[in-house]
Amino acid sequence: MKRIGVLTSGGDAPGMNSAIRAVVRKAIYHGLEVFGIYQGYNGLINGMIKKLELGSVGDIIHRGGTILRSARCAEFKTQEGQKQGIEQLKAFGIEGLVVIGGDGSYRGAKALTDLGFPCIGIPGTIDNDIPGTEFTIGFDTALNTVIDAVDKIRDTASSHERTFIIEVMGRGAGDLALWAGLAGGAETIIIPEDSYSMDDIKRRLLKGHERGKKHSIIIVAEGVMSGNEFAQKLKEATNMETRVSVLGHIQRGGSPTAADRVLASRLGSRAIELLLENRGGLAVGIEKNKIVEHDFSEIFRENHQVDLNMYKLSKELSI
Repeated sequence: MKRIGVLTSGGDAPGMNSAIRAVVRKAIYHGLEVFGIYQGYNGLINGMIKKLELGSVGDIIHRGGTILRSARCAEFKTQEGQKQGIEQLKAFGIEGLVVIGGDGSYRGAKALTDLGFPCIGIPGTIDNDIPGTEFTIGFDTALNTVIDAVDKIRDTASSHERTFIIEVMGRGAGDLALWAGLAGGAETIIIPEDSYSMDDIKRRLLKGHERGKKHSIIIVAEGVMSGNEFAQKLKEATNMETRVSVLGHIQRGGSPTAADRVLASRLGSRAIELLLENRGGLAVGIEKNKIVEHDFSEIFRENHQVDLNMYKLSKELSI
């Protein structure tokens, strides 16, 4: 293998640039040529491909977002679009592809592999919802962004003696809400992986008031419902006035943490090693601090699991 490509797809995540840098520099170190594909699978179909040099990825390890940019592409979900993408790769002499992204990005990479073009997936999403890895690139940075916001909101919640509801991202996964809630000392955490009882939430809030607690923080994962929806349900159940903060896309931005930069560097490096071994159809990840790889078919057979023991702990510590 002499030429490889790299693209980012789906929602951006802090640390994607660190992964791009690792892919490019590891590949060049081993004598490969690297081509960046801009705007994800949309750019692949339309030939938005440019050769990358060492200097192309200089001074990006600390930058959020992705220098290759990202875009949705319904056309690539069709076999015709996938074959068109392969034709573009062949036109540039590219023999292997590294795809950085989440579930949808992996499905595109698997489709290319099934059509005979080797791809390696690197998990890049703040949702931390990809099977086959304990952590995804961007999760740690997003978590710290949420914690910073929770700490600030707690200050004003205390000053005004209010209950605040904070809506965080996570689509169908509750990791961001759970980890932020535990680290931020939230009184209640609502995640899609477990049911909640409004009676229990009401009881916990009243119990806190009875012991002199003047404010509360409730964190809701967007995959359950919006913060405003939950506020309305809480008001109907308790007649309690709340304030809602929707953190939104601020969670995706910012300079990646050291943990995300190191993880991205390790995963990017392993992706190149796999391509040099002429292996494709694999997703890299981290388990017990060891870099691992799993076949795409394994990834799609599994469902993301949240740590319910952590969820139980959060309730025990917020009495």
